[in-house]
Amino acid sequence: MKITGIEIEQYLLPLDPPFKAAWDPMPRKNFASTLVFVHTDAGITGVGSGDLMMGLQGHEHLFIGQDPFDIERHHQIISNIDFHYGRCWPLDLALWDLIGKATNQPVYKLLGAKNQEIYAYASTGEMVTPEVRAERALQFIDQGFKAMKIRFHHKDVREDIKVVESVRKAVGNRLEIMVDANQGWKMPWDTDRVWDLKKAIEVGRELEQLNVFWLEEPLPCHEFEAMAKLRDKVEIRIAGGEMNRNWYDFREMNRHQSLDVYQPDVALSGGITGVKKIAEMVQANGAWFSPHTWTNGIGVLANLQLALGVSNCPFLEFPYDPQAWAIERRDFIQAEPLMIDNNGLLRAPAKPGLGFELNREAIMKYRIHHAYVGETE
Repeated sequence: MKITGIEIEQYLLPLDPPFKAAWDPMPRKNFASTLVFVHTDAGITGVGSGDLMMGLQGHEHLFIGQDPFDIERHHQIISNIDFHYGRCWPLDLALWDLIGKATNQPVYKLLGAKNQEIYAYASTGEMVTPEVRAERALQFIDQGFKAMKIRFHHKDVREDIKVVESVRKAVGNRLEIMVDANQGWKMPWDTDRVWDLKKAIEVGRELEQLNVFWLEEPLPCHEFEAMAKLRDKVEIRIAGGEMNRNWYDFREMNRHQSLDVYQPDVALSGGITGVKKIAEMVQANGAWFSPHTWTNGIGVLANLQLALGVSNCPFLEFPYDPQAWAIERRDFIQAEPLMIDNNGLLRAPAKPGLGFELNREAIMKYRIHHAYVGETE
């Protein structure tokens, strides 16, 4: 089998009302998704998504005529593209989707099949009043969720803590609560100051009193030693790493024991091929691997496949904050949106590959760009 063509399509879903992400002061009026298709002479096509694929166009010829199973070779080339241009890791996801379809196996079985199911935590995206967040938390319980994540980003962190207090009072011990401080990275136009170590310690100790399960990204993502000091000062678990792009960042974090929970996203940093190695490394050192999944539904599925394959963590992120971030928005390019069962579990997809079909009507309606490079071009 050999690769005969690579196709890239981009889509833009209008958002009305806009999505007001806690980490972004600019309301989002559109949601962009990109698909990459890898075609073969065997008639099998792998499909990946999760990031905008800036940088791949002009380099497709490096894959044409190659064996799709040469995954380490392809991973090195995508790493080189990442260094020079941008994140093209959805191509790695498409290759794994293709390999799964060629072997008639879901990807998680090819990766180790450690789990058949995993609890999802509802990962909220907006900042709302304490009362509204508490009401939505009760709705999560009714839907079957066993955990949720609350975003911080008020100017005064005491306002953020009031939200956690309100949710804890409403849910009691029926729901685990994670907190995302969103201090690890910034949007291009964000010039606000981030927390220092003393602030992170102060907040961590406050959240301990509210029985918070983990505190995510309390410090900039490159402050490996400071995060290790924070772990020594507080009892709460420290999570991070969602936007660290290089494998050696995770090597250094692992060496310093910076985190309790490592969160590289296969769609953003390393693909399934690279993140599997990171997961195995940090888990061998006693930490958890629970990937960031906030791209689109196909990105969630790709991270789910790896988590089911190798992860020891009891929870996986499930981006979900209706109605602002409902699954119909997140999964608009999929024929079947992904949702938990009544017990709060995400179960292993039965279909080969990553386990999804495309919503043909939606991708025709919202497509804004198409490009193809291949032997029959």
